[in-house]
This record gives sequence, structure tokens and C-alpha cells, in this order.
Amino acid sequence: MALAAWSRSLQAAEGKGARADVQGNLPIEITADRLLADSVKETVTFEGNVRAKQGEVTLFSDRLFAEYQGTGRSVEKITAEGNVRVLHAGREARGERAVFYNQEQRIVLSGGAGLVQGEDSLKGDTVTIFLQENRSVVTGGEGGRVRAVIHPRGILERKEKTDR
Repeated sequence: MALAAWSRSLQAAEGKGARADVQGNLPIEITADRLLADSVKETVTFEGNVRAKQGEVTLFSDRLFAEYQGTGRSVEKITAEGNVRVLHAGREARGERAVFYNQEQRIVLSGGAGLVQGEDSLKGDTVTIFLQENRSVVTGGEGGRVRAVIHPRGILERKEKTDR
């Protein structure tokens, strides 16, 4: 699901070389104040203090909606809304809304979206993460601008490690 895809992206960025499907095979533990399942609409909704954990990845939100199709219950799309945070290996993505598109392996964070790793950060109206390509696009929205704060110290430290 979304957590697996996010984790695969982070593992690839860390150079761990993990197979793309390993994280996706782990169970997902979801806790919330309330669960609503609708087999006619093929949706499951979690509400209130939602926490979803799969392996090393944890997602927090006010609400989480999973849309699935058919008897195999293939997840098509997962939407998290309200105070969305995704945590993994010292990295954090935030926004008011996050949508994971399973077929496209793409996550779109919106509503004051941002990414933080240590002291470095990116902020914009929308952050789109292309999981299979290990790349992100941050847009500033209508008339807005993107803001990045990058501390060169981290870049120099990584370079020193590779030069050894």
C-alpha cells in the first residue's frame, strides 16, 4: 500500500538495494478511533487519530480512505486527510492531504506540503513523489514559490565519506 511504496522510495534513496516488493509483503497495522467498511462502494475508512505502520514506515492522519476493486481486493488508491505525516529513517513528509496512486506508484501531498530530513527541508503547495523513478517535484501553487533550505555541511560530510 502507500506505506510500502513510500518505504521502497526511501530505501532506494538510501542505496539499500532492497527488492521493491519486500516492504509491500509486510503486514500493515492500522489503529484509529473508528473504522467504516463499505463493500458496495469498495472502500474502508479509518477516522480519528489514525496511525498506520508497515515495517519502518509510519503514517499519521485524521482520516484514511482505502479504495479497492474486485474480489482480490486490489488497492487502487489510498487517501490520507488532515494533519498527514509520514515518517521513515529520520525523514518526514507533511501535508493536509496525501494520495497514493497504486498503479502509477505516485504519492501527491498537498495543502502546505513539505519534506524534512535533518535540518534540510523543502516546502511548497504540492509535493509529488514518483516512487519508481526515485524523484520528487515540488510546486508553489498559483503565484506561490517553492522554498528549500539545504545545509551544505551535510553535502560535504557525504562527499568526505565517499572520498575515503
